[in-house]
Amino acid sequence: MASRQSFTDSDTADEAVRATCDDASICKRFATSKGYWTDLYVQYFVRQIGERKAPEINRGYYGRVKGMNLLLDDFLKKTQCDCQVVNLGAGLDTTFWRLKDENVMPKKFFEVDFPMIVARKIHNIKTKPPLSKPLIETHSTDSLLLDGHSLDSDRYCIIGADLRDIPTLEDKLKKFQINPELPTLFLSECVLVYMSPEQSSRLVHWIAETFPTAMFINYEQVNMNDRFGHIMIENLQRRQCNLAGVDLCQSLDSQKERFLSSGWESVNALDMMTVYSMLPQEDVARIERLEFLDEKELLQQLLQHYCICWAVKDKLNLGLSQIGF
Repeated sequence: MASRQSFTDSDTADEAVRATCDDASICKRFATSKGYWTDLYVQYFVRQIGERKAPEINRGYYGRVKGMNLLLDDFLKKTQCDCQVVNLGAGLDTTFWRLKDENVMPKKFFEVDFPMIVARKIHNIKTKPPLSKPLIETHSTDSLLLDGHSLDSDRYCIIGADLRDIPTLEDKLKKFQINPELPTLFLSECVLVYMSPEQSSRLVHWIAETFPTAMFINYEQVNMNDRFGHIMIENLQRRQCNLAGVDLCQSLDSQKERFLSSGWESVNALDMMTVYSMLPQEDVARIERLEFLDEKELLQQLLQHYCICWAVKDKLNLGLSQIGF
């Protein structure tokens, strides 16, 4: 009976984690509708703009999107797009379509998420020409490889897999022609925090062992030991969302240590308050005029409890350790 109970609990927890994918997409949809940044494709995954989000949430998402994109774009420049990108727990992310429009696509762009989320995304791609057309345009044959939980084309691949099951993940990536010798960028946004410290450390260790020239960019919670952090944890727990990996979100040092102890050569981490202050300030001034923010302290607290951590292995000596803000 105990094993049945634990299965049910973990299933409920996974369901709650899957729901965070919708939260992020809905928030991004709202922020783009307000003009914080341009995303021509999120509308095809999230139809309704939805209820109003607080200005500090919109600014927080702006910092997240701009910060992640800045490092990603820098990696593509350093490798001259002769690389791969793997988005772990990608959800309904639209980065591939942005890169296609900007003509800075990597050799291949992979996405991995729970099979249930992948099935939804594939359905959207199949039924929305603005999403499917860029895939077809970058594909050399008439037909895309497509089943319920994976879609593969020359330049874009989406895979249904559980990141805690590394052997299956590895098999699927190999099946869709990932090349460990190519410089490879791994992205994750609020993903590792839902895995136990052992599980996420195994994942980042496997990547470090398998890809000699690689970069990992992780956006996640930090400074979770104070009152504000505890309130964040309680709010998520009320939704059955357990932050299994919160022990590694205690500080910037604990975030960095996960990578340093797993075979990565150099690691940096900044809280989002610092990242926000280092973004192009002309654009920051523009978005701060979009909505009046009454509670400046609330934005500050929010940004101090998220961070971007990026780790590098650079066998090919491309200068990846120079990437930063």
